[in-house]
Amino acid sequence: MRGRRDGVIAVVTAVGRVAEVAPPWWVLVPVTALVAVLAGRADARLGREDAVRAEALESGENVIGTYTVRPPYVDHSPPSLYESPQYQLRLTTRGMQMWERSALLWNHPWPELRVVADGPRLRIHHEGREVGAMLLERAGAVQEVVAVKRRYGAE
Repeated sequence: MRGRRDGVIAVVTAVGRVAEVAPPWWVLVPVTALVAVLAGRADARLGREDAVRAEALESGENVIGTYTVRPPYVDHSPPSLYESPQYQLRLTTRGMQMWERSALLWNHPWPELRVVADGPRLRIHHEGREVGAMLLERAGAVQEVVAVKRRYGAE
């Protein structure tokens, strides 16, 4: 086979030989423009979500970690490529926040929380009632959350 050129696609013919086909420019230009528009839209959506979450932080408060929470029901379809996970648990230096995309569901300070590891499940209690029982996506995340509670909850 001869040297390859940029923009050339190798196609195997019915006989088994490799033929090089270069798509015409009028096919590449609209496809490239469409991909650029979709990528820009996805980046703008995620940027807005990050800005909303940053506004929820108090002055001097820092994010320690963010954990993806499995949805509470089985028939959940995974998020699109341009979306963040539906539910996220966010740990900060002052407390714990539960987010559904860009909507803050609850925010509680560490001293008011009781966090219990129940096998792979994390149980969170606030003022004597359970506010969350959740499965975190990453292995070992439950133990990390309990360790953060021990560290920052004792203040």
